[in-house]
Amino acid sequence: MFLTDLMRQIDIPHAIDFLAISSYGDGIRESSGRVRIDMDLRQDIADKHVLIVEDIIDSGHTMQYILSLFATRKPASVRICTLLSKPSRRQVEIPLDYVGFEIPDKFVFGYGLDLDEVFRNLQFVGVCKPGSQYGAD
Repeated sequence: MFLTDLMRQIDIPHAIDFLAISSYGDGIRESSGRVRIDMDLRQDIADKHVLIVEDIIDSGHTMQYILSLFATRKPASVRICTLLSKPSRRQVEIPLDYVGFEIPDKFVFGYGLDLDEVFRNLQFVGVCKPGSQYGAD
């Protein structure tokens, strides 16, 4: 959802591609630290200006992995835009160029973020309440 809303505000020609990466599993509320590529880019990014649009930056390990991976593909430049940032959880310093909101160390969902693969469709960001069925509050 964030990417879609952001795209509507960018008035220069641009291409969109997707990289699906995960460091969480079902029922897990913290990053495992192990990064898995579920879907790679289809387009070549060599000599292109790349804007990575992320929903949330937590520990920084996933983004560090992406930056390292992209460096081997030789883009002209790489910038990072994130809707949400959790600086208190950062274990790896990541150069964030555009940040929507800094949030506390809470598990959030909605507006594209899932909670056990559901609730991405919510038009708001919710905070997980420990102990309830889905943890939703």
